[in-house]
Order: sequence, then structure tokens, then C-alpha cells
Amino acid sequence: MDLSNHPPLSSLTELVFGDSLFFPPIFKSVLLGFFLWLVIHPLIRARMYSGTFWHPTLMDLSLFILCVVASFGLLSLR
Repeated sequence: MDLSNHPPLSSLTELVFGDSLFFPPIFKSVLLGFFLWLVIHPLIRARMYSGTFWHPTLMDLSLFILCVVASFGLLSLR
């Protein structure tokens, strides 16, 4: 088998191919998770900032991460 006619994949080709496979699901789940967070956040905002939680900003970030993970799970079901 002659390998001289088959150039190895360049790093740019691998980057573009990997980008098309890896990033769109993450971008979709972050976008859907953000909208999910926009719905949930106002509902629990008063309780979150009332002193019940030690660090409300950390709780807010955790809620956003949970929304992104949930939306990634919802997108993987279809």
C-alpha cells in the first residue's frame, strides 16, 4: 500500500473536524441551560439571597451548572 498519495491529516483539519463534532452540543446545551436558568432563577431568588445559603453567588453558579447539565441530558435524549 502506497502511503505517499495520502497526506497525513493536518492539525487544522483535525481542529475543524473536532470542532464540528464537539462544540455544537456544548453550545446548544449552554444556550438552553441559560434560558432554563432564566426561568428558574427568579423563582428561588428571594430564598437564595435571604441568608438561607452561605454563599448565594456560589449557589447561583451551581444552579446554572445544573441547568446546563439538565439541558445537555435533554438534548441527548432525542
